[in-house]
Amino acid sequence: MTDPKETTPNTGRIGFAMTVLAWIVVLGLLSALFGGWMEHLNNPNQQVTTQMRADGVREVVLRQNRAGHYVATGAINGHKVTFLLDTGATSVSVPGKVARRLGLRRGAPVQANTANGVITTYSTRLDQVRLGDIELNNVRADINPHMRTDDVLLGMSFLRQLEFTQRDRELTIRQ
Repeated sequence: MTDPKETTPNTGRIGFAMTVLAWIVVLGLLSALFGGWMEHLNNPNQQVTTQMRADGVREVVLRQNRAGHYVATGAINGHKVTFLLDTGATSVSVPGKVARRLGLRRGAPVQANTANGVITTYSTRLDQVRLGDIELNNVRADINPHMRTDDVLLGMSFLRQLEFTQRDRELTIRQ
């Protein structure tokens, strides 16, 4: 017969390991849930839906995020991107690393005036820009190697071709 003193240390170690493993799983799940919740607060328009009006006009309604910005999931040339709508931007501005991921070609260098001063960007053309079912082709854009985020600024080279109104923390865009 075995001595109970000999099995107690192993049982204690196994119990401790199982407790640590359970905490790791719980913390991992909470982290994933919290990360998803935070992403939803930043981008409440991850699933952009389009209403087709009786007059044939496509309409997308976006909700403001917690910071008061309009952030939405869309696509450039069929690749999913996150847009930050920016009526103060002359054109669509694509961060350098996103442009590389999308395979965009750098065109001529362009001097751009930004809130942080004058920078050099590179002109390019986007075959397709899509927000919900609103789609525009051959959209002028700039590749901005100085941008630190992955958000694409959806500027006026896209927005000027659409009608949009803002009311009660919602932006309605019509094509």
